[in-house]
Amino acid sequence: MGSIEKEAAAFAKGRRGAEREARQNAALYLMSGVDLAEALKQGGEERRKTLLRLGRLLERERLKGIRKHWSYDLNRHIALKEAYDRLLGAGAK
Repeated sequence: MGSIEKEAAAFAKGRRGAEREARQNAALYLMSGVDLAEALKQGGEERRKTLLRLGRLLERERLKGIRKHWSYDLNRHIALKEAYDRLLGAGAK
């Protein structure tokens, strides 16, 4: 693989990561008013409260999906789950 192909692949991978992060930020902020960048900086009790809050939001979104509620959005659900997992994983470090 040439240098150009490697650079293009690295660029595409970075772009997908940025898109995923933007989806997580938007879903998290719109549903809970929590900024993901600020939440990742939290520690201790503050992070635990944020995780509990997000867990409740995820459960509500899951129930909307099960009940086929008109306002359910699979993309929002996925983005919330990714943000929750990311926040949970960052707390383990």
